[in-house]
Amino acid sequence: MSTTSTLTLPRIGVLAVQGDVREHLAALSALGAEAVTVRRPAELEQVDGLVIPGGESTVMDKLVRAFDLREPLVRRIREGLPVYGSCAGMIMLADRIADGRPDQQTLGGLDITVRRNAFGRQVDSFEQDLDYAWSDTASSGATGTVHAVFIRAPWVEQAGPDVQVLARVSEGAAAGRIVAVRQGNLMATSFHPEVGADRRIHAEFVSIVRAHRLQQSDARQSPEREDTA
Repeated sequence: MSTTSTLTLPRIGVLAVQGDVREHLAALSALGAEAVTVRRPAELEQVDGLVIPGGESTVMDKLVRAFDLREPLVRRIREGLPVYGSCAGMIMLADRIADGRPDQQTLGGLDITVRRNAFGRQVDSFEQDLDYAWSDTASSGATGTVHAVFIRAPWVEQAGPDVQVLARVSEGAAAGRIVAVRQGNLMATSFHPEVGADRRIHAEFVSIVRAHRLQQSDARQSPEREDTA
């Protein structure tokens, strides 16, 4: 687990086995986080939060296993590590895949069923403004709609009762489909906020990481207060 003080910048890793790593690093750095790449289990242990970027989920799954990262990732997610997944990252965080390959595994954590490439192939990529239910406006200051970029994106076909739906497709043949969710410290979007200049999605995730660090700090200090009472 990270031993970073609550007075220092949050250290947020970007899983760097495949995908839009550089763009997420730039977005996190612009928000004042210490953004680092994660390719090894030891690097994973030193972060306060993690971004799983867009890419190809089947390739990412194979590389996570090849780098001996799968079990450490599953463990840290179960321990409460804040994680944000975009596009392929959403698939990696899903408990279930509607059309996954027979040997495909996810890390899990989000009680959702996703469908890969639900909107079609690369040529079917599109952009759309979405109404977004910002879940942490007090900390992140984020409000308003989101301009979403969908590239061979998944959608959520089913979400469990503890999953907060943050956004749905607003128009077109896929209107009503779920494309952004949060469950506890886990957040995921079908779209790619890292490709534009809008940092509000990343800002909300950074605020989740900060809140989690504060909770951990309070938990470590509470036994000391009891001992001195």
